[in-house]
Amino acid sequence: MKSPLLEVTDLKKHFFVHSGALGTGGATVYAVDGVSFTIDRAETLALVGESGCGKSTVGRCILRLFDITSGQVMLDGKRIDELSAGALRPFRRRVQVVFQDPFSSLNPRMRVRDILAEPIRNFRLATSRAELAARVDRLLEVVRLPRDAAKRWPHEFSGGQRQRIGIARALAAEPDLIVCDEAVSALDVSVKAQIVNLLYDLQQELGLAMLFISHDLAIVEHMTHRVAVMYLGKIVELAPKRALFAAPKHPYTQALLSAVPVPEPGAARQRIILKGDVPSPINPPKGCRFHTRCPYAFERCRAEEPALRATAGGHLSACHLHDLPAAQNPLAAAA
Repeated sequence: MKSPLLEVTDLKKHFFVHSGALGTGGATVYAVDGVSFTIDRAETLALVGESGCGKSTVGRCILRLFDITSGQVMLDGKRIDELSAGALRPFRRRVQVVFQDPFSSLNPRMRVRDILAEPIRNFRLATSRAELAARVDRLLEVVRLPRDAAKRWPHEFSGGQRQRIGIARALAAEPDLIVCDEAVSALDVSVKAQIVNLLYDLQQELGLAMLFISHDLAIVEHMTHRVAVMYLGKIVELAPKRALFAAPKHPYTQALLSAVPVPEPGAARQRIILKGDVPSPINPPKGCRFHTRCPYAFERCRAEEPALRATAGGHLSACHLHDLPAAQNPLAAAA
């Protein structure tokens, strides 16, 4: 059995926030608090959840833009979370990122040709100027931009075109894994569909692995192989895409899916409205972190944190309801 390309084990990232006039006080923000998952080669894993759940922080920890508090990040069987900057360099080529805002992620003082050539030069992937130019032309072709785009500046392009440039820059390093951090959320609906289709086609053609971070479940349903649902710094459900959308095994996942627009006009769907606000990651609730908003919470939920473990249908779910008899489990109808 082949080992996964990326393996994240009990990842934690806590931030200390100073307070007070002299910065003498403060509190710990438990942004990511024990997350584990794997991504296979040529697989797309979606990481979804409400804003503030910690999904983008997970992506930045994998990219080593943040140093982790504890846990492990393994790339192709080698631990990368403890590597020095020099030792990490070969792995940076293998893991690239597409950011949310295509304008602020591109250097406004560089032409497109220089933006795309920079990673090729950094990782010494071209041996001559002619090969470098050919690689830049090929990258523009792959993301479906004209060759004369290489001479232009980022401000001369639309948002969708700038995101294509961002994708081309990520591909320039010939990575094995791309982290897409809300890569289409800043785009118009029609442009969003074009970029999603482009990412899907590239994943199929190049055999890329992707961590697709998003809050848009309609896009996730189109893009991904498996879905991990995060709530307040933890994964509460992880399952193959079709199984999760057909029969979610966590109340929070049920609520998220009930908000996805129904594709057929007139089709019925019961909207689940969660009460209250998401608790603060500075002081997360004891027991199950979702119990303050869960319509099915009982006493055990308030006292004991549920483990992420296997349930029916290939799901991993962190919910005490699955320990109840089927007749008493409100999620049994989704089995």
